[in-house]
Amino acid sequence: MAEKYTTARITIGEEHFEIMVKPQAALDSKLGKPLGMSQILIIDTIFTDASKGMKASEESLMKAFKTTNPIQIAEIIMKRGELQLTTDQRRQLVEDKRKQVIAFISRHCIDPRTGLPHPPLRVEQALSQIRISIDPFKGAEEQAREVIQALRPILPLKIEQIRVAVKIPPEFASKSYGAVKDFGTITHEEWQADGSWVAVVEMPAGLHTPFLEKLGKISQGTMQTKILK
Repeated sequence: MAEKYTTARITIGEEHFEIMVKPQAALDSKLGKPLGMSQILIIDTIFTDASKGMKASEESLMKAFKTTNPIQIAEIIMKRGELQLTTDQRRQLVEDKRKQVIAFISRHCIDPRTGLPHPPLRVEQALSQIRISIDPFKGAEEQAREVIQALRPILPLKIEQIRVAVKIPPEFASKSYGAVKDFGTITHEEWQADGSWVAVVEMPAGLHTPFLEKLGKISQGTMQTKILK
């Protein structure tokens, strides 16, 4: 496939339709960037086979899309259809998603033998020993749960949530709130008479150590924390 264009395609019933699109613009659009079709399309023509230059008939377009307007049809294909990635695009997207999956596992799982999280490098090394495909458009969390099952025979993994009570002195309370929220779900909070902030946060067990490090830095080591039963 030429690098100057790629295709987005959709099959409706027994009919197949394609549009020729600019690779990067089409990918940006698929990933959520607001772009007009004029920025995406190579040509405003609907094909049944773009590589052979075979155009779709007006009859088939009307039957499938209830319109023959190429821009409206192209928008539908981009939204509901499949974008053919270039080799470089797929490689980069898969690698980025792979890193997200590894980060999720490292952050949310612990080694049940030690109660400690697995470092990303250890997860990556284990992942290289199994055969599992990473979908560049599928959510990292959803795929991570599938990967966890595949990794368990070679890497002990356990997803565990913990509840941590934290108390922050008044002078660091406002700065700490955002950091605490980033690590998990705040299930209870209250402000004390002296201005200190007390909260209970539920988080993946693998985040406990970085949570303590982050809060310790913000509060200059003055925070108090306790893992709740």
